[in-house]
Amino acid sequence: MDDELKPLMNAMRIYIPHGDLTLVERAFLFAKKAHQGQLRQTGEPYINHVIATARRLADWHFSPTIVAAGLLHDVPEDTPYSIEEIRKQFPKDIAAIVAAETKLSTLRYQGVERYAENLRKFILAMVRDVRVLFVKFADRAHNLETLSALPEHKRRRIALETLEIYAPIANRLGMGEIRGLLEDLSFPYVLPEEHLWLTNLIKGKFEEKEQRLKTVKEEIKKELAKAKISALDVHGRTKHLFSLYRKLLRYDRDLSKVYDLVAIRIIVPTVSDCYTVLGIIHQRWKPLKGRIKDYIAQPKPNGYQSLHTTVFTDEGEIVEFQIRTKEMHEEAEFGIAAHWRYKEHGEAGQPKHHHRLRWLEELAHIQKELHDRKEFLETIEELKIDAFQNRIFVFTPRGDVLDLPEQSTPIDFAYAIHTDLGDHCSGARINGAMAALETKLNSGDIIEIVTDAKRRGPSPDWLKFVRTRHARQTIKTSARRGVGSWIRSIIPGNHEKQQTLKRKRK
Repeated sequence: MDDELKPLMNAMRIYIPHGDLTLVERAFLFAKKAHQGQLRQTGEPYINHVIATARRLADWHFSPTIVAAGLLHDVPEDTPYSIEEIRKQFPKDIAAIVAAETKLSTLRYQGVERYAENLRKFILAMVRDVRVLFVKFADRAHNLETLSALPEHKRRRIALETLEIYAPIANRLGMGEIRGLLEDLSFPYVLPEEHLWLTNLIKGKFEEKEQRLKTVKEEIKKELAKAKISALDVHGRTKHLFSLYRKLLRYDRDLSKVYDLVAIRIIVPTVSDCYTVLGIIHQRWKPLKGRIKDYIAQPKPNGYQSLHTTVFTDEGEIVEFQIRTKEMHEEAEFGIAAHWRYKEHGEAGQPKHHHRLRWLEELAHIQKELHDRKEFLETIEELKIDAFQNRIFVFTPRGDVLDLPEQSTPIDFAYAIHTDLGDHCSGARINGAMAALETKLNSGDIIEIVTDAKRRGPSPDWLKFVRTRHARQTIKTSARRGVGSWIRSIIPGNHEKQQTLKRKRK
């Protein structure tokens, strides 16, 4: 076996001890031949980059198919070998992932045009095959690790693109660990002075906190053993740097207000065990008021589930605990990618109806509907706001739960259920009482929409108070359909019709 390949194969043997890795070895040999003599801007052999990309995928425990695609991802773009050659020598799944990666790398625009086109391509590729996303994340992570070899303007553009596109998508798909990695690698290039300030602020703090938590960890292990709770793991979790930076901005840059700099994470077999452990912790230490969060009963919008509690220890230390099952942990770290990670019985299958795929499908719908790049970017900005702002959880009369941005209205609720329901909405009952359509909803509200079959569509006035991107865009689209052909012809972005109109006026 080639010495360059051994570390990758050893990493894969950790989670595939007996499986066939021939496909990965073949992909490596093909990539090594294809990239022979090529150097990166760092001066190192190009093959180092594809090995690093594949190694990252192996560290994330992806299947041989995805790891092999990582090894081959730059072949069609940067070598004489075409995608057809890969199709001849490798399974169609690998060729499809590599082909999609190649399209993502071919950009024809600069500035805002480049940003919009990159985002369009990224969205379309993800919806067709989400595995493309995993390879792109691994590829981008290594590019960020070697960014210092590029000119400053390129470093900033790549890092900013990562924070604007890649990290938000990783977050919305529940890939907490991957999001944190991409953000931390981008941080020093996008906000170098803030990064320097924060690294100086926390110098030695993580180590100090971990040292002080050793006693607490040992004590909770003893308490769990007494209660006959077989914890699968009890470990400290260090907060990602960029995540810490965002939190500090909310707390006036006061580090003493951040209680989860290092948290204790407890992994247990069942949901019932999670609640039992929570009770044990509260019997042993006093919880802080308002700091108990049940994300198992009410998951975060990206699917995150866990129990959080913050307590005072005997030494006066403030400690956050996170309690979850193994399945919840995998979902929290890898989100939708958890369903693609290698399983003992073989390669994982695609979760065709996974709830996180709905968000990707919505993004694809946006990029199909909006042909004007400026409008597309404005809409994506709104969608990003939807994805990251604080959320509320409300209920249908049947007890189904919907998550919406804070300050959402019954109109937002109606459109979240179905476009027709929103279009024909004429009133709403909140907790059994009639309410105005502009009423702001609160978590726990039960909403019933009153409809009027004779209603022809939404009112443009609703744009003054709706909160969600979906409601706003649907109302705008409906308003456009309702205007005359002359008005449609002068809507920005409809350039051909504008030119036709000018000729008619001459």
